[in-house]
Amino acid sequence: MSFTVLNDTEIRSLLESLALDELEGFRAELKSALHEYSTGTQSVQSGLIHQPERTSVHSNATGATTLFMPSASPVGHGVKVVTLSSAPNQTDDGTKPVIKPTGAITLFSPSGSPLGVLHASTLTAFRTALASLCLVHKRDTVKTLTVFGSGEQAYWHIRLTLLLRGSTIKQVNIINRRFSEAPKSLLRRIYSVPQVMKDREGWTDCVFGVLTPGYGEYDRLLREQVRQADVIVCCTPSTAPLFDASILTSHEGRRKGRLLVAVGSYTPSMRELPVEVIHQAIKHSSSHEGGHRHFHKHAQEGGVIIVDTLDGALKEAGELIDAGVDARQLVELGELVMLHRIKQSEQEQQEISSETVTDTVTDTASSELLLEKLDINLTGEGSSSSSMSSVFGFSSSSNRTQSPGRERRASSSSSSHGSSTTTTEQKKQTKKKAQKEDQLSRWLQNGNVIYKSVGLGLMDLSVGLHMIRFAKEKGVGSHIEGF
Repeated sequence: MSFTVLNDTEIRSLLESLALDELEGFRAELKSALHEYSTGTQSVQSGLIHQPERTSVHSNATGATTLFMPSASPVGHGVKVVTLSSAPNQTDDGTKPVIKPTGAITLFSPSGSPLGVLHASTLTAFRTALASLCLVHKRDTVKTLTVFGSGEQAYWHIRLTLLLRGSTIKQVNIINRRFSEAPKSLLRRIYSVPQVMKDREGWTDCVFGVLTPGYGEYDRLLREQVRQADVIVCCTPSTAPLFDASILTSHEGRRKGRLLVAVGSYTPSMRELPVEVIHQAIKHSSSHEGGHRHFHKHAQEGGVIIVDTLDGALKEAGELIDAGVDARQLVELGELVMLHRIKQSEQEQQEISSETVTDTVTDTASSELLLEKLDINLTGEGSSSSSMSSVFGFSSSSNRTQSPGRERRASSSSSSHGSSTTTTEQKKQTKKKAQKEDQLSRWLQNGNVIYKSVGLGLMDLSVGLHMIRFAKEKGVGSHIEGF
C-alpha cells in the first residue's frame, strides 16, 4: 500500500483544472458521505460512523486557534489539524501575526494503515464550497452571486459556482468590509482562469465587481447587491452581522427567493447573519398568527434552517444560538442531497413491483422519514403549526419537543416496515407524499433557503480520500510504496 503526500500547490493545481464531470465525482462522494451520516441509522448505531466533536486550543503567543477534527467511517479514518487567527486578532496593527487557515489532513484505511497526508488550506475551502454547491445545484435561477469576504472560502464558492452554473451567471459581487489587497488578489485569480475554460463553462461575459467602504455610496450599493442576489455567500469570521436585516426582511426584500449560505463563522461568539433573518426563516406563517392575512407576494419560507451537522450547529453557530433556534428547526444537508435519487428510486420500484406493498414501503422509508422530520411544530401563542407545515401541507396533532436524532429515525424506520395497508390506501399515501415532495423541491429551487455550515470532519475524510485517488490518476504528488 502506498502513502500519498500532497502539498497545497499540487492540490490547488488539481482543483483549478477540474472539468465538470470531475467536479461531479467529488460532489458525489461528499453527498454520499453526508447522506449516510444524516440518515444511515444502522451505520451510526453500529459504530461504523463516528463524528466526535472537534476540540480547539488557543495560543496567547500568536493569538491563533488550532482546531482538531477527527472522523471515522467504513471507508477510513482521518483527523484534520488546522490553525488560523482568531477573529479579534485579524488586524493590521502588527501586534499579532495574521495566520490564514493552514494545517494538514492525515488519512488512514479502515484497518489503520496510513494512506496519506494532505495540506489542508485549499482542500478545506474547496470541500466547504462543495457542500454549499449541493444547494446551489438545486436552484432554478442563479444569475447574480453576492459574496462577503475575499479569502479562500470566497474564491472557491465563486469558482465552483461558475464551473457549475457559469452559463447563467451574469454578475458576481464581492463585498469586503475593510480595506486590503485581498479583493484585488481574488479578482486576479478569477481573471487568470484560462480563456478556454471560461468559454467551456460559459461565463466569458460575466461581470465582476468589488465593493469596499471606500466607496461613497457603500451603504446603498451594499443594500442593492444583497437584495438583487440570487445566491448570497458569507465567508468571514465576523462577530457582527454583515448586513442590516431590513434588506431581506422588508416587504421588498421578501419578494424574491434566495439561497443564503453562511460558512465563515464557526464559534458561538461569531455571527454573519442578522437574528431577524433567522427568525423570518423559521417563524410561523402569517395564516396561523391570530387569523391575520396579507396579500403581499412573498417567496416561500421553509420553516427550518439547513445545517451540515445538527449537533455542531447548535453548539458553534453564533447566529443560531442568538436566535434561540433548537433542533426541531434544523435539518441536516445530508437529508436533502439525495432527495431526487430517492424519488427516482421509488418511481422505478413502483414500475417494477406496483402490486407489492411491502417492497414499496421499504424503499420509500428514507424519504418518508425526511418529510416527517420536516413536519415540525413550533410552540407559540395562538398557533401549533410551523411555516414548514403550512408550506408543505403537513398537519400534526401534537408538538415535538425532542431533537429528531438518529435513534428516532431508527424507531420510525422499524414502524414503517411493520405497517400494513391496502393497495388503494398505499396509492393514496404515495400520491400525498409526492405532493409534499414537490412542495419541498419548489422551496429548495425558488424559496428562501438558509444554509449554515460550521464544518464537519467527515467532509475532510470523504473529499480527502477521493483526492488521493484523483491525484494518483493524474500522476500528481509523492507516492511512497510500502510505507
